Amino acid sequence: MRRLSRVQYDKKDNVARITLNRPEVLNAMDLEMHEELAEIWDDFEADDDMWVAVLSGSGSRAFSVGQDLKELAGRDRAGTASPSTFGSRGKPGWPRLTERFDLAKPIVAKVQGYAMGGGFELALSCDIVIASEEAVFALPEAKLGLMAGAGGVFRLTRQIPWKIAMGHLLTGRPMDARRAFELGLVNEVVPAEQLDACVESWVADIRRCAPLSVRAIKEAAITSASMSLESAFATRYPWEERRMHSEDAIEGPRAFSEKRAPRWKAR
Repeated sequence: MRRLSRVQYDKKDNVARITLNRPEVLNAMDLEMHEELAEIWDDFEADDDMWVAVLSGSGSRAFSVGQDLKELAGRDRAGTASPSTFGSRGKPGWPRLTERFDLAKPIVAKVQGYAMGGGFELALSCDIVIASEEAVFALPEAKLGLMAGAGGVFRLTRQIPWKIAMGHLLTGRPMDARRAFELGLVNEVVPAEQLDACVESWVADIRRCAPLSVRAIKEAAITSASMSLESAFATRYPWEERRMHSEDAIEGPRAFSEKRAPRWKAR
């Protein structure tokens, strides 16, 4: 992997830690950051020793405020920007996290400060979201003549009640962490000084689970979300087939019967 300048990427003890690292601009995402993130997600997905990822923003002010609008304005003035709509196909960093629909490994978002626009869309695409009490979420694209094209329009209306989602989408109004928790967008809200410890407790709980079971569960939940129950039961799930025939499927019941902690191999 080439040297990264806009994202920190650390791997240890089956955990990948991915930190958006432009705190001077509230972790706004420019094209170079998207390119780096694509390499990181490719690496995370391919590394069997990585069981879970934690996505966060550097500094205390923001998770991410989304697209780097100064860069966009500069490209507009230079005549190098092209009209954009939904998705990142054909753009640097494709497919971005918001379009990696087959990524079965779990991702935990650690949100402190602003999660705006594309930053909120990143959080919406994660499986577990832990926020500090100071976190603020919003999709302000309508105020800017833009579109929440990284899935915000689609995911927000699926994850919270329709009227409430439309209220936020059509006005750009923000919501604080407590409101996001009430709506089910956030798993837990804690004081800022407890955020790291809270995230680590969730990561530890995931690591205690069989990694193939975790991937199979995520895959089945996402794949079946729009299916009837009958179709969901009849569908083939590749990660479930791997789990079903894995050593870990034997190890779990065996460890339980022997009253010891399981030794997962992810195979």
